[in-house]
Amino acid sequence: MKLFGKKKQENTCCCADKYTAENMQKAESKKQETGIKILGSGCSKCRQLEKSTRQAIQELDLDLNVEHITDFTQIASYGVMSTPALVVNGKVVSFGKVLSVEEVKSILKEI
Repeated sequence: MKLFGKKKQENTCCCADKYTAENMQKAESKKQETGIKILGSGCSKCRQLEKSTRQAIQELDLDLNVEHITDFTQIASYGVMSTPALVVNGKVVSFGKVLSVEEVKSILKEI
């Protein structure tokens, strides 16, 4: 009689249901879209980068939409490990720091 046998352990991630093949495919297709994206959880640094980006767009008189992505599946699909991040036309141009309006303008002038 075994009274003290080992319990069967389940090795599942707390967020395994978010990283399905379907969700990853959606994230990959989202990367192909043009425009400007702010990647981040919605913290104060992310909001500041979004504010700087919107102001730079306005000052340059550009007609660009800014999308703030908070879904970590999509953020991970860009290979970003440190937020906030700025993505222009599917390419990560900055991550891990808040850019000033002048820095964003400099980046946007290159596109």
